[in-house]
Amino acid sequence: MNLKTIGYALGITILAAACNKYRTQVTKDGLKYQVFDHEDDARKAKLGDIMSFHLVLKNGSDSTLRDTYKEGTPVKMVLQAPPFKGSFEEGLAMLAAGDSAKFMINADTLFAKMMQPLPPMIKKGSELSFTVKVLSVLTSEEFQKQQSEVGVKQKAIDAKVIEDFIAKNNLKAKAQKTASGLYYIPEIEGSGASPAQGDNVKVHYTGKFLDGKEFDSSKKQGKPLDMTIGAGMVIPGWEEGLMLMKKGAKGLLLIPSGLAYGPDTYGPIPGNSVLQFEMELIDFSKGAPAPAGPAVPPAK
Repeated sequence: MNLKTIGYALGITILAAACNKYRTQVTKDGLKYQVFDHEDDARKAKLGDIMSFHLVLKNGSDSTLRDTYKEGTPVKMVLQAPPFKGSFEEGLAMLAAGDSAKFMINADTLFAKMMQPLPPMIKKGSELSFTVKVLSVLTSEEFQKQQSEVGVKQKAIDAKVIEDFIAKNNLKAKAQKTASGLYYIPEIEGSGASPAQGDNVKVHYTGKFLDGKEFDSSKKQGKPLDMTIGAGMVIPGWEEGLMLMKKGAKGLLLIPSGLAYGPDTYGPIPGNSVLQFEMELIDFSKGAPAPAGPAVPPAK
């Protein structure tokens, strides 16, 4: 084959790839899709990998139902086997790091598989479009390592933010720091014992950002919160902080992001936010003892 022939063949290949770009195609299982960007040599996702991607979800009227670009936090998702033919997961399995594409899925089929009724903003017989931009593809081990490294860096950042807040507000004399990086500043000591894992507590709280802007308060809801320590009902900083308090105590918890909502946006709370909670432990009662585990032989 001479150079002219090679050039012609290469031109045909490039032209074919260009024609497929943006063209609506259908997989053998019925998933409709359009490819915007694709690299053949990029790392393709496999089952069990963690994919990070931005997502724009629209209904059949082109109204946006979700936009992670505006939310500021991409989706992190473990790639699983498609739960039904033509599912979103089938589309994700086609993509590699850096790829972008749109998947069109029948709304009736999707919500039937989810065993949920169609929401009011989604018409019967319409299609939902999922436009995806893949940021990264990592194995479980790689993801855990990455999260650990990021967590160590963020913990140091949060510590400096809290220390500056304490200095600015003249709280150093009262501040109690735990090994996890949580700070407790008591206002009223309370009396008696402190609650422990499994105990049922009744608390009033007001959550604020460090600039003083309030985002949640049980007092505005008109009643205290009843919860069980150690049941995973609240953020870890609360679990630890409440066990530092006594009945009747009031105080301030300064919670680093790793003990709060972490790197992801949660409602009005941006990722990596250090938070302050004004806490009042109204009362608590001992919870049921944990069931006995299997007998453990003594160490030799």
